Amino acid sequence: MTYQVALAFEDGITRFIKVGPRETVADASYKARINIPLDCRDGACGTCKSFCESGKFDGGDYIEEALTDDEAEAGFCLPCQMVPESDLVLQIPTTSDVAKTAASVYESTLTEIRRISETTYAFSLEVDNREELNFLPGQYVNIEVSGSEGQTRSYSFSSGPEVSTVSFLIRITDGGLMSTYMRDVAQVGDRLNFTGPMGSFFLREPKRQSLLLAGGTGLAPLLSILEKLVGMDNAHPVHLIYGVNTDTDLVELDVLENYTARIEGFSFDTVVGDPNSAAAKKGYVTNHFEPQHLAEGDVDIYLCGPPPMVEGVRRHLEGEGIKPQNFYFEKFALAVLPDAAPATEVAAPVEQAEAVVARAVTEYEIGEEHATFQAQFDARMALELAIVELTMGRLTEQQLGEFKILAEIAGKTLDGEKFVNADEFTVTNDAFHEFLFTCVGNEHLLQAYTRLEVPAIMAKVLRQEHWIDGAVDKDHLDIVAAFEQQDITAARTAIIAHNEHAKATMAAASKELNK
Repeated sequence: MTYQVALAFEDGITRFIKVGPRETVADASYKARINIPLDCRDGACGTCKSFCESGKFDGGDYIEEALTDDEAEAGFCLPCQMVPESDLVLQIPTTSDVAKTAASVYESTLTEIRRISETTYAFSLEVDNREELNFLPGQYVNIEVSGSEGQTRSYSFSSGPEVSTVSFLIRITDGGLMSTYMRDVAQVGDRLNFTGPMGSFFLREPKRQSLLLAGGTGLAPLLSILEKLVGMDNAHPVHLIYGVNTDTDLVELDVLENYTARIEGFSFDTVVGDPNSAAAKKGYVTNHFEPQHLAEGDVDIYLCGPPPMVEGVRRHLEGEGIKPQNFYFEKFALAVLPDAAPATEVAAPVEQAEAVVARAVTEYEIGEEHATFQAQFDARMALELAIVELTMGRLTEQQLGEFKILAEIAGKTLDGEKFVNADEFTVTNDAFHEFLFTCVGNEHLLQAYTRLEVPAIMAKVLRQEHWIDGAVDKDHLDIVAAFEQQDITAARTAIIAHNEHAKATMAAASKELNK
């Protein structure tokens, strides 16, 4: 019997191969011209060691040095020896580029555009050679926006992997590239190309009950997961909590209701953030966790929503002392900048900022501790000053609201000049600083930011008992206020001041540690 094996690479690219009877995964991969890591081919070196996310297989013959019994028990495997006994999902320890492969490009026809609320559209694509498109429920693709000269936007499938016509949800944002196309230009019959599938957020083999958490159009990948569950023999309960900002943001409730009849043990709740909502349940999704949803940690959680929601759930679980068996999440910005800066405008800030980052990374590798954190924080400031030039006046009301929430979440981990929780501050502070880089839609700047070691340095140095400059919390709020007022001078001033306050905090903490 032939089985389908998903090879999930470290850069988020997933490739699917067919593996025949008594054929190893490695042989099938190379037959498909996908060069996964491989050396000895006889289970002696461990070069190809990978992790099996789901499925059954015969592990084959190998020696202890290549794969220990503990590793095998934990789910690790050797593709050069393993023979599938079901469909598999494997995490391959390399990038798709190293494996000399890439995401596939598909051509399709737009077959349906539906306005399902004031803020949300649904659209469907009929894919040429549909039988060649495989994806895991929860994954996304990059769809080329018609007439945009190759610009793409990422959308998760809202349909299941076996459905013939694939579907997506899109939140309409004034000035958004795909939003403008779908609302004002798109016509049934338009041709659209997309690349994928991508992402590590996908349904694993159910081994216990699941809690699905959706924020806004983060519902899409969870709908894909639910569609997959329809055809599975799953004896475990599945509960979905779907959170939105306003009543008009609630969509596809009839679809969810239908799943309660099609999936045994499935239930769902809706939660609306607006205090004036007519909904029975208001606030955050975490306000409506019930003990049976979390099962004292014996639960797999799948969450797709904006960064504040992800951080809020994570903090809530930690606060309750609950560590789920698995916590899978997909963060997304509510919208990329609606009026994206042209390439010529972006180029100079990117080059300047990347040069600062490169210098900071070098200093971090070879310098003294004090000098290294100074260089890292100065590099972050340089990047933020560059990002201000590209984002000021371009954030939507939703993005401004999200930015403010991130500042407030970080503030809750502080009490004047003391930490309420130093570890949580490091995480929430990073989410705040990263936010503008996720909005600008420029991959170079985002990668430049993520190359910095600021969060790692903070985690290494900051302790609960350490002093923090009391201005840090106010700085975050001042930066947000400057964006709300579209005051670029105030934003730059606040960012520069914040950098000094952050470095003062780090200097004091380093001094304490070195006593």
